[in-house]
Amino acid sequence: MINLEGRKRVIIENVQPTINGGQFPVKRVTGQTLKVYADIFADGHDLIAAELLYKKAGDKNFRSVPMKEIVNDRWQGRFTVEQVGNYYYNIRAWIDHFRTWQHDVRKKTEDNQKVAVELQMGAAYLREVAQNAGGYDKKQMLKWTDKLDSGHTDETIALALSEELSEMVDLYEQRPYAATLKQDLVVTVDRSRAIFSSWYELFPRSCGRETEHGTFKDVEAMLADIAKMGFDVLYLPPIHPIGKKHRKGKNNSRTARPDEPGSPWAIGSKEGGHKSIHPQLGTMADFESLVSQTKAHGMEIAMDLAFQCSPDHPYVKEHPEWFKWRPDGTVQFAENPPKKYEDIIPLNFETEKWPQLWAELKSVIDFWIEKGVRIFRVDNPHTKAFPFWQWAIEQTRKNHPDTIFLAEAFTRPKVMHRLAKIGFNQSYTYFTWRNTKHELQEYLTELTKTNLSDYFRPNFWPNTPDIFSEYLQYGGKPAFIIRLILAATLSSNYGIYGPAYELCFSEAFGTKGEYLDSEKFEIKDWDRHAPGNISHIIERTNQIRREHPALQETNNIDFLHIDNDMLLCYIKATEDFSNIILTAVNIDPYHTQSGWVQIPLDKFQIPHDQPYMLHDMLTNDKYIWQGQTNFIELNPHIMPAHVMILHRKLKRETDFDYFM
Repeated sequence: MINLEGRKRVIIENVQPTINGGQFPVKRVTGQTLKVYADIFADGHDLIAAELLYKKAGDKNFRSVPMKEIVNDRWQGRFTVEQVGNYYYNIRAWIDHFRTWQHDVRKKTEDNQKVAVELQMGAAYLREVAQNAGGYDKKQMLKWTDKLDSGHTDETIALALSEELSEMVDLYEQRPYAATLKQDLVVTVDRSRAIFSSWYELFPRSCGRETEHGTFKDVEAMLADIAKMGFDVLYLPPIHPIGKKHRKGKNNSRTARPDEPGSPWAIGSKEGGHKSIHPQLGTMADFESLVSQTKAHGMEIAMDLAFQCSPDHPYVKEHPEWFKWRPDGTVQFAENPPKKYEDIIPLNFETEKWPQLWAELKSVIDFWIEKGVRIFRVDNPHTKAFPFWQWAIEQTRKNHPDTIFLAEAFTRPKVMHRLAKIGFNQSYTYFTWRNTKHELQEYLTELTKTNLSDYFRPNFWPNTPDIFSEYLQYGGKPAFIIRLILAATLSSNYGIYGPAYELCFSEAFGTKGEYLDSEKFEIKDWDRHAPGNISHIIERTNQIRREHPALQETNNIDFLHIDNDMLLCYIKATEDFSNIILTAVNIDPYHTQSGWVQIPLDKFQIPHDQPYMLHDMLTNDKYIWQGQTNFIELNPHIMPAHVMILHRKLKRETDFDYFM
């Protein structure tokens, strides 16, 4: 049997970016450019042409942009994604017979060869293409064919090699043997907050006076202060009724006193489940008011999506088939031996009633979207079925493509990566446990310089209610500033759990890496304005992030060589170098560290004999540097970091004398 594809001579392979061979979409945000690379080649010496095809979901026709060969059969094309939703892209490549003909005519005439026959061949090809045109274009091409048939003259050679002629052929050439990819590839386009966000986590129940149970109205009273610190996402742990059976007490005690509030993650009681609000927090109207007021302050509410139940959750009685039951007739609680979580019951995603379970959980997402929520921090998504998340996120984004899901999954790398592939817009990371210079550089290189950068968007958290690193426990105030600067400048998405963070709270519970008297199990009375807090540094850091687009991306980082393992230096720059930020951090919270840093002057087109200025936006200090090697010294007890804008040229002739 004859293979009808046999005349398609062009090969397209090694296309990037693709995720699992096109099984999953790559990710971008509005306004970003998608650069597509591919190896494109064919047999023989004929010239090749290629174009990148793209369209927004719902559009009928593809648009196209030409691809260009970079080197050694590697081609590149690019297009800008302008709207939230899905875009589709493909590659089309073909033997460019007409430009091959032009190329041969040019070479032969340069060698003083007669090309009358070649001109007749070109005329025949042009006459064939003209049949696809109409009106003026067809008449013009037929007129040109007559000239080409007239023989070898300077005029016919000039016509044969003209760009006008080749562009006309491009318009009407059919290219029946063009090669394309077997399937369209997909890029999911999110709104900008998916790639640039500053999160602040607080427990609403700790926002009241002294140890009184806080309310949504109390949170509203704090919005101005949180907005002043520069955060744009306010993340609330679960706000639902809390179960009483097997309720945990202070410091995760397995027994609770009657007055202890329990863990917000033990969701469900006689007052309701995942679509209900804890009565002491307020009413649904109060919550909707909080959502509205948060937006008025330039922020958004991020809601905790924890698909698990307390033993008191209405689901347990109404849908026992959604849970696992033990031989003694009791429902199976959550375990991670030897740890036991008797106050939490996991859902059984292998239940025969899984379609009903999926539908109910999806309805929870829909319910809170109707209340104005568009960001969800998903608790432990790796303990629920991957197919469920892929379906739920896809279905949600069909009607609400602006929805953002953050995966809180501190688990094995491949599991975290799979969650990102199936649709989570942001992901928690191992940043909390990466403390040395080598660890940070290696981890950031993995996140930003491999194919992870096309689908895994890191969100760096120095602390969470569950995780309190030894670095923060023992490093004092400098450690909190160091980890803040690292999180906020290494990653374009970052967050902190407060007010514990800005107060530099450092009391730990034993050796478990958890907070003493954890807010997960009791109401705290924070003195948010206590002396020694670092709110002003947080505010300045977030202001710097908002003002400098180079810090609003993660993948544009380049580490610099500095001859001290306690100093971490890196540069982030916009593609056109209009904004260049150099960050230097002393990762030793105890001692002053110094070293000589190497600046890539050639990359930024700075002459080696020309002075340039750096302005430290944390301290407002200014420095004049010259040459590739320069000195840095950082005292962690004064300010453990520089976050400097690099001016490639001095602003005025007197700058050098003024700052020296």
